[in-house]
Amino acid sequence: MSQTVVEKIAQAHMVEGPNRPLRTGDVISLRPRHILTHDNTAAVMEKFKSIGAGRVHDPKQPVFAMDHDIQNESEANLAKYAAIKDFASSHGIDFYPPGTGIGHQVMVSMGYVLPGSLVVASDSHANMYGAVGALGTPVVRTDAAAVWATGEFWWQIPRTVEVILDGELTGGATGKDVIITLCGLYNQGEVLNAVIEFKGPGVKTLSMDERFSISNMTTEWGALAGWFPSDSVTLAYLQRRRAVLESLGSDRIGAEDLEGWEAAPLEPDTDAVYAARIRLDLAQVSPHLAGPDSVQVMQSLASMEENGLPINKAYLVSCVNSRLEDLEAAAEVIRGNKVADGVDLYVAAASAEIQEAAESSGAWEALVDAGAHILPPGCGPCIGLGTGLLEDGEVGISATNRNFKGRMGSRSAQAYLASPEVVVASAVAGRVAGPDVLKGGSSPSKPLPALDYHEYEAPTREAELVEILDGFPTAVSGRLVFTPADNLNTDGIYSKDYTYREGMTPEEMAAVVMENYDPSFASSTGEGDILVGGWNFGTGSSREQAATALKARGIALVLAGSFSQTYLRNAYNNGFVCIACPELVTRLKEVFREDVEGDTLTLIPGDTLDVDFSRGLVQFREEAFAFPPLGSVPQGLVVSGGSENLIRMKLGLAE
Repeated sequence: MSQTVVEKIAQAHMVEGPNRPLRTGDVISLRPRHILTHDNTAAVMEKFKSIGAGRVHDPKQPVFAMDHDIQNESEANLAKYAAIKDFASSHGIDFYPPGTGIGHQVMVSMGYVLPGSLVVASDSHANMYGAVGALGTPVVRTDAAAVWATGEFWWQIPRTVEVILDGELTGGATGKDVIITLCGLYNQGEVLNAVIEFKGPGVKTLSMDERFSISNMTTEWGALAGWFPSDSVTLAYLQRRRAVLESLGSDRIGAEDLEGWEAAPLEPDTDAVYAARIRLDLAQVSPHLAGPDSVQVMQSLASMEENGLPINKAYLVSCVNSRLEDLEAAAEVIRGNKVADGVDLYVAAASAEIQEAAESSGAWEALVDAGAHILPPGCGPCIGLGTGLLEDGEVGISATNRNFKGRMGSRSAQAYLASPEVVVASAVAGRVAGPDVLKGGSSPSKPLPALDYHEYEAPTREAELVEILDGFPTAVSGRLVFTPADNLNTDGIYSKDYTYREGMTPEEMAAVVMENYDPSFASSTGEGDILVGGWNFGTGSSREQAATALKARGIALVLAGSFSQTYLRNAYNNGFVCIACPELVTRLKEVFREDVEGDTLTLIPGDTLDVDFSRGLVQFREEAFAFPPLGSVPQGLVVSGGSENLIRMKLGLAE
């Protein structure tokens, strides 16, 4: 059976799953090469201890890099860092102290991320690892504790969207403009919870740092991972890193590894099955800004120059655009100029090594001489921590990856994202501007690239016999409860009014479930009902009560067109069954079209759904719909009552 890249990498790292080639929808157990945690290591430590684990399964898997709150020198924060360092030392785990650099940069530069490997992080920008041909994806803290304790975690293989890049960037456009353009053009969920495979002749024209920027921000595009093929550009980068690592006494990248990647690069099968295709001509990409307050809203640099929007703060920081290439490009623009009066420019390299390289090249001096405020290598203002946050009414322009309202400071401020060159040019001009403005000109204007999106017809999934574990039902029947809304968020399922109210009993949670979506839901549903939702069910925050409250209400399981991956993880981590069955949802929306198009929030038509877990089928009236079979991994999570109990069982700690 043909496979995409994500299916191949998952197959290579699988420790439990179906005895056949893997495909989209399969739930499996994987052993990642490495797992990164940063300041949240302290929270994972508590989770690890609460499970009862006494030792780390493989001390070479975890990597700790302190990067988020490194400007905070309070006694409490320093004590936290010290505790993490002690934990790392006692278990033999690699530890990178504050000031080393942003964790994701540490992972790629120190050789933890290699082509064809699976590397995860308890942080959403693990997608960045795809730039070197790895599968990088985020996990939640429970998963991180599971990897520490057992070496593995469970995962559902997502669909893959291929993004074909043609041509070459021109007219001052950068890798940052590529991902801003993709986020702005395709902002209707086209890649939501998917893996992006970048391919095509345009890939070879992109530098390594541009690939890092693009893969990093596939997170903001809504994808679970963004993957680039490893080619001559990748291998040249890895060869340079190998030389650095050898000088440090590390053999993480070997000569035989480089030879293997060159001789047999990982690639998808020619007849691999994709969910959709996007094609982008790089020559049509021009400098753009994302914002304000959303990555999915973009405006051309040329049009914003015409508007003359004044700025107060500018930022050249973060894991997306503070590498050497970025700093040198910014220095080329700002050299010989000064930051405008009334504007503050903040600069932080992605790592101490990069800062040293920028100092050697003269780029750092150019930024300092222009009046930049220097911050230590770390996250800082990108996540609203430390010096230089946006204040009420201010406008900021940033080379970071997120500009959500309030993320970088005041909710009444506005934040725009742009390339490093545009950020520093704007800092000098005192308003949004490109490098050409500093030379007395203006930025060139190009029409937007034409939309080129094609959704492939999903292959018919055949019913598949599945062995049922003791304690897991072979089949379930229940009354159909249909909530047809797409993007039903976690606040609708379990309101913020209760999220931080400690001590809510299961009965109390059941009484208020769905209250913010349909106040009558709790009173109209009953034990054993089967809930069917729309697409992207459970989007929004990571509150796990949105899953446990439905379980407390007695809902037998949730079927939906698709799920937020965070919601899905929270559900199975608490032993609650959720199944994606898009064909069923499409059919229900057709059958109950009048109700769906009206004001109906919850529809209970009197039908019964029959779910056959042994064959992967759900029956509605006279029709049967196949769903990805629940194998031993998801069944084991449900039978054990959730992830933490399953870990205890594997460790022999269950009572």
